[in-house]
Amino acid sequence: MPEEEIGVVKHYFTKIGVAVIELTKGDLKVGDTIHIKGATSDFTQKVDSMQIEHEQVEEAKQGQAIGLKVTEHARENDIVYKVVE
Repeated sequence: MPEEEIGVVKHYFTKIGVAVIELTKGDLKVGDTIHIKGATSDFTQKVDSMQIEHEQVEEAKQGQAIGLKVTEHARENDIVYKVVE
C-alpha cells in the first residue's frame, strides 16, 4: 500500500507506551493507519485515539504534536507514515 510521510517521533514514554509525534507534513485522524519506521522500529497500527495537551482529539493538523498509544516500542526520530488506502 502507498504511504506518505507525515511526521516524526519526538519522544517515547516507555512505561505507558505512548509516542509523542510531531506532524510535519500532513494531517492525521482517528481511524487512519500509520506505519512507524526507524533504525530498529518497523510496525503498522490503526490510530484508535490521540491527545493534544492531554485532551482527546479526533484529528490533528500539520504543525501539531500529538500523544499516541503505540503497539510497539517507538524511538526518537523514527519516521511516521500514513498508509493511503
